[in-house]
Amino acid sequence: MLFNSYIFILAFLPLVVIGYYLFNKYFQTNRAALFFLIAASFVFYGYYNWTYLLILITSIAANWLAIILMRKKEDTFFRKTVMIAGILFNTGLIFYFKYYDFFIKNINTVFDTDFNVRNIVLPLGISFFTFQQISFVVDAYRHETDDYNLVEYMAFVSFFPQLVAGPIVLHDELVPQFRDESKRTLNWEKMSRGLYLFAVGLAKKVLIADIFGIAVNWGYSNVDYLSTIDAIVVIISYTLQIYFDFSGYCDMASGIASMFHIGLPMNFDSPYKAASIIEFWKRWHMTLTRFLRRYIYFPLGGSKKGEIRTYINIMIVFIVSGIWHGANWTFIIWGGIHGAAQCLNRRFKKQWEKCHLAFQWLMTFTFVSFTWVIFRADSMAQAGKIIWRSINFRNLAISPELIECFNTVEIKAVKWLLSYWDAWNIFSAKYYINGFVMFSCILAGLFIVLNKENAQRKTVNYHIGTALWTAVLIVWGIMSLSGVSTFLYFNF
Repeated sequence: MLFNSYIFILAFLPLVVIGYYLFNKYFQTNRAALFFLIAASFVFYGYYNWTYLLILITSIAANWLAIILMRKKEDTFFRKTVMIAGILFNTGLIFYFKYYDFFIKNINTVFDTDFNVRNIVLPLGISFFTFQQISFVVDAYRHETDDYNLVEYMAFVSFFPQLVAGPIVLHDELVPQFRDESKRTLNWEKMSRGLYLFAVGLAKKVLIADIFGIAVNWGYSNVDYLSTIDAIVVIISYTLQIYFDFSGYCDMASGIASMFHIGLPMNFDSPYKAASIIEFWKRWHMTLTRFLRRYIYFPLGGSKKGEIRTYINIMIVFIVSGIWHGANWTFIIWGGIHGAAQCLNRRFKKQWEKCHLAFQWLMTFTFVSFTWVIFRADSMAQAGKIIWRSINFRNLAISPELIECFNTVEIKAVKWLLSYWDAWNIFSAKYYINGFVMFSCILAGLFIVLNKENAQRKTVNYHIGTALWTAVLIVWGIMSLSGVSTFLYFNF
């Protein structure tokens, strides 16, 4: 089930919120409310494909078995063996569903074999809930979760606001909130904040990201015909699409959790304001960065085993990050490039900081934008064509089809009003007003990402004006759901 769908907004979410508080009100313990929340989360996850739900339940059961086994014995060797088995189970689950076909295809290519590709359908959110359970298994080995019960564990894994695209939550961030009696009663301030964040996130996704997505899809479907301007517009459009798409999801997830009086860790903090690659990764997908640092980088030795070993550890972390994002060499290369940039940024940090701040930002933003091309492309060949066309300056024309991608219903309405009032005559041709709209959308998007405060950091005064603005965004977003699209991170 998608956050940006009629059934979720108009039926599922209000019914689950009401039910959760009713269960908390009429039952003395919160176990009944947690059971209800778990059941609702299972419905949310299995709505489109019930086999996904079987995978999730099997994963929860296997991990809980490992946790119980570790609790029964204090023998260090036994506990470590069980922990490793749990980690291997989770990584094996990801490998089978996400990378099996990719692995077989590469084996066939390298060794000229003919092993069958199974065309396995990737279950939604498998990378997220498996990483979350890996963190729990490791922390269980460390005796940090000994007092948690099965119901709390199931609620921790399946809590639907963060189930399919994060943030990757740690047990000590979520389970204590489920236990907190003060969070079991309706809090109107939290509800107001939740509705506000949900409305902002919905607007980012539906009204901004999906518009840029139309241009991106056209560009990547017509790579051989792109002019230099076309390619630049497509590159910037994807840079803005993935920003507003992921930022919108994070806002909506936090907003939904807030409606249940639950706080989620911040996962997105205006990353395009970063003045270095190191800073970018402190702002983008923050909980994934935290997981990789805590459960891979630190166990490898972090920065405590010398400079060369530090760079090797950084490269391992970023290659793992690339692999985590998808089963394609483009993701692995993207991760490796960012890892190399991290190493260079770390090695020449003093020299970098002597540069003007504007130069630091421009180089960082340009680097991120061009590496997003590799991230989005189906192949390195496709990525290379787009990058080459953006820098060869052989053709500076703008394709009318690309301009038309920004011709939204709202823009058409404005044009109709202008023509109705005879104001359309101030423009020499429809083509130019369309081009004006396209570049205006890009400039507006850049202005927002560089100047507006992160919605989750913003202090909001909840008054009648905020309520009206929230209502407008929700209604506008719902009216624009005819072209519903999944969040980009649902694919990872």
